Amino acid sequence: MISAMDISTSALVAQRMRMDAVSSNLANLNSQTRGPDGEMQPYQGRYVMFQVDPSNATPYGAQGVKVSSVETENVEPNYRWQPDHPYAIKDGPKRGYVAYPKINMQTEMVDALVASRAYEANLGVLEITKNMSQQTLRILG
Repeated sequence: MISAMDISTSALVAQRMRMDAVSSNLANLNSQTRGPDGEMQPYQGRYVMFQVDPSNATPYGAQGVKVSSVETENVEPNYRWQPDHPYAIKDGPKRGYVAYPKINMQTEMVDALVASRAYEANLGVLEITKNMSQQTLRILG
């Protein structure tokens, strides 16, 4: 039973990290950051990558999950014509444009909903496992 709880707990942690990444993406939908050279750059979306965690394996083949990495999406930003904006590109072919993150709010909202539902489902499994353990102890005790 303990390994079943570990599997559910690993999924809860993974979905919480996924929700953190989605929250960060939504919060920075129109944000600019400073790059290594000091230039203003659009925020890059973060996405959580999962992988199987064999350390939580049960004798029946069930395994937990863990976050393998948090990746940033390196895509061409959205450009908007705003020549008076303080972060407008000063020279070159994109002069007068401001670079914004290419983050789709609808996709992020769907990801948030999926992460929330997965979290709830794993919380339900954890609760059922806990109740089964308590009933087993009551029967044996």
